[in-house]
Order: sequence, then structure tokens, then C-alpha cells
Amino acid sequence: MSLEPATGSRPLRVLLVTRNLPPLRGGMERLNRHMAMELAQEFGVCVVGPRGAGEFLPAQIRVDEVRAAPLWKFFGGALWRSVRAASRGGRPDIVLGGSGLVAPFVWLAGRIANARVALYVHGLDLIAPHFVYRLFWRPFIRRADACFANSANTKALACSIGVDARRISVLHPGVDLPELELPSVPNDFRGRFGLGDGPLLLAVGRLIARKGLLEFVEAALTKIVTEIPDVRLVVLGDETPDLLHESGAGLAERIRRRATELGIADTVRFIGPQDDATLADAWRAADAHVFPVREVAGDIEGFGMVAVEAAAHGLPTVAFAVGGVPDAVCDGVSGYLVPPGDHAQFAAHCIELLRARTSAPLRASARRFAEGFAWKTFGVQLRAQIRGLAADTALASGEFKP
Repeated sequence: MSLEPATGSRPLRVLLVTRNLPPLRGGMERLNRHMAMELAQEFGVCVVGPRGAGEFLPAQIRVDEVRAAPLWKFFGGALWRSVRAASRGGRPDIVLGGSGLVAPFVWLAGRIANARVALYVHGLDLIAPHFVYRLFWRPFIRRADACFANSANTKALACSIGVDARRISVLHPGVDLPELELPSVPNDFRGRFGLGDGPLLLAVGRLIARKGLLEFVEAALTKIVTEIPDVRLVVLGDETPDLLHESGAGLAERIRRRATELGIADTVRFIGPQDDATLADAWRAADAHVFPVREVAGDIEGFGMVAVEAAAHGLPTVAFAVGGVPDAVCDGVSGYLVPPGDHAQFAAHCIELLRARTSAPLRASARRFAEGFAWKTFGVQLRAQIRGLAADTALASGEFKP
């Protein structure tokens, strides 16, 4: 069955296949949710995603839900649902994968529907060390008609595994821009978790080795405590396993044990994953966000969306300049970029921000930096990429009428 013209009487149809959607939590989940919503502003959208995802998406988006775990059940369900969506009436014009994890499924669905295939790729999608992934997933990433990379570093990684650079576009994830509230607006975050009124550092994200939190506690936090004894480090996140790499299981306990050995156990507080409202309060209550990501063989920080989220709330980030993080932190504007492994400089920047607290000049410039990553901007760019991909298809088939 031939497709209708891309610019004909109906909107383009996009099939989005992804495991990363709410109710699962994280930066990739927020990204894929916004991809679906931004696409739905102009195109007909169907989503193959995890169970419960339909509750978090607009009613006009059709959602085929599959089990998210164990992973093999997601693979089986996503393959079946993607093929079914590509085979029935209302076939998609574009099949979009929310990460490299679904590359084989979107490629097959694209072939069945005679549709163009695009992937949004993250750093780990491209360098995951598992030999099965490298053998069977990478070839499908290379076959995609378009790759949207979350950072310049991710684009370079895609090129390094053989993806044609002409098919790759850098498309930074977006961010919500909250209203910046006045200091008089109540915020019970500190009281709720018994943090007092002293200087506060915040670390947000999954507890995995790549995030570098253990090394930060050992090599930087000890220096910070020497200068600012009443500082507190609040860790907001959990030990959800990394599907393509190592599990983070047990890391929180190792950090607690090490902090006790160093005599700073009272400085570190783990509060687990929290809802969006509590996270927003945490951003407002903190004096600096720490992002001590490490360079780990076979693992990478593709972008660092959490740093942009911090900036959107006027909170500067101190981060190591690894992977795609330099795209997410502007040195001297939204925070500080530190040479990888230089914990002394990392600690010095934290101390500077903790002493300045709410008077830190980076607070205003961080917010201005984040405004360039608004979801509205992301949506405009994504829809333009999808239109361009569809136009290329129609031109090749002779169906496009300018």
C-alpha cells in the first residue's frame, strides 16, 4: 500500500517507540514524553511505550503499552506492537525511536510501513560494551535515515561507530522553565528533611558509578567541609539499574560507609527519588548543584540534562567537563566546568558558591542560559527535522508537490 503524499490532505503520521516514558522516572523519560507532545502539535502520533504511559500523554496520542520489565519482555512486546502499528491502517510516515535500545524494532517497522526511520541517540546507546548489543544493535543504528544526537559529543560518538555524519543532527533536550518565585514564597524542603538553614549542596540523578558521587565525597566534600563545616549534601535519586551497563546496586551504602570513615557521615543525606514538586523545592532550596561525572570506559554522560534543569531554577552547577556535559553547562555562566578529575578545583568552586549563596551572580545568568533550552524551542526544531525527513522521502518517490 502506498503512502499518501507527505504534504497532502492529512498530517504526517509518526510512530514513536520507546521504553523511556513515565511512569518511569528520569531525564530520558521526560525527554520522550515531550517528544511525543511536541510532535502531536502538528502530526498524528502513535506511541509504543511502557505500561501506564498513556496516563501521562494527551488524549489525542494513541498509546500501545507493553511491560517495561524484565527487559526481554519489553523487547518482545515492543517488537510485536511496532510491527502491528506499521502493518495496519494509518501506517506511519516516520518511525522514531526514543533511544538506540529500540533501533532494531523501529527499523523493521519502517521497512514494513515503507516509512523513514529516525533515532534519538544518547551517548551510551553508541558505546555500550555488551557484545550482543554491539553485534545486533549498532548495525540498525547505522541504517537509520536520521539520527538526532543529544550533544556534540554524542554526534562524534555516532560518527565513530560508522553513522554517516550527514544523517546526524544535534538536538539538545529541552527543559521546563518555571516561574522564578520570590524568596517569600514558602518552601518546606529544608524543614521536611531536617536540613536546617546552612549551606546546601544538591546531587540529583541515578546512583551509578559514572555519576562520580563516591569519588566526590572522598576527594572534594572533605575539602569543602574543612572550609564550611555546616554544609550538607543532599542526594536525590535511587539505584535503578542501568540497562546497558552496570547496576548501581549498593553504591549508596558504600558512600555512607565511606562518609562515616571520613568523619562526615552527618554531612550526607540520601532522600531517594522524589516527585516533581519536591524536586522543584530542592532546586530552590539548594545553594549549588554538583555533577561530578567521571570518564568511565564503555560508559558516557551523553548530555547532562539535570544541569540545565538546575539552571532553569536559577541554580548553578559545578561539573567535570566530560562527555556531553559541556553542552549542558556554560562555564562562568550557568556554573563551572572543571577539568576531569580535578577535585581540588571542583571543591574550590563549590566553596565559592556556598559562601555567596543566594547572592551568587551566576544565578541570574544560569536562568538566561536555560531559556535557550525551552521545550518550545526543542519542539520547533524536532518538527522541522521530521518535516524535512518526510519531504526527502516524498521527493525521492515523486509524490512531493512544492
